[in-house]
Amino acid sequence: MAKDSSFDIVSKVDMPEVTNAVQQAQKELVQRFDFKNSKSAIKLEEDKIVLISDDDFKLTNVVDILESKLVKRGISLRALEYGKSQSAAGDTVRQEVKLVQGIAQEKSKLINKVLKDSKLKVASSIQGDEIRVTGKNKDDLQAAIALLRKEDFGIELQFINFR
Repeated sequence: MAKDSSFDIVSKVDMPEVTNAVQQAQKELVQRFDFKNSKSAIKLEEDKIVLISDDDFKLTNVVDILESKLVKRGISLRALEYGKSQSAAGDTVRQEVKLVQGIAQEKSKLINKVLKDSKLKVASSIQGDEIRVTGKNKDDLQAAIALLRKEDFGIELQFINFR
């Protein structure tokens, strides 16, 4: 039984939950009194959310509504990358919020470095936008997961396929 155990490190967003959160936020925008007769809107596109509002103050309120709905649906706010607020047509402001999917190359290298410096008997390899960690001992793999959870890489990490 010299079979190696492994797990994958990924950073993914559950898109059906994001869709539900955006729909809930849109409903709240329609119902709230302070947004009555306002041009505020939240739109979900492929891998981004577009926020539109009358001015920067209302835009921050729209962001707060969206974030509260995302947190309630279990989506980490670390998966959001905010763009700059821009002027748009009709005296409105617009902001794009990108949904971060996958682990960027620089972050993957940083995670590999942390695992190598930890002196745990595990090996890690970058496979596209995810990382596979292997080791002979499951306890070492669990220690690696605990170590990575303590570190702050600026993205939300999920640990899947633990075998």
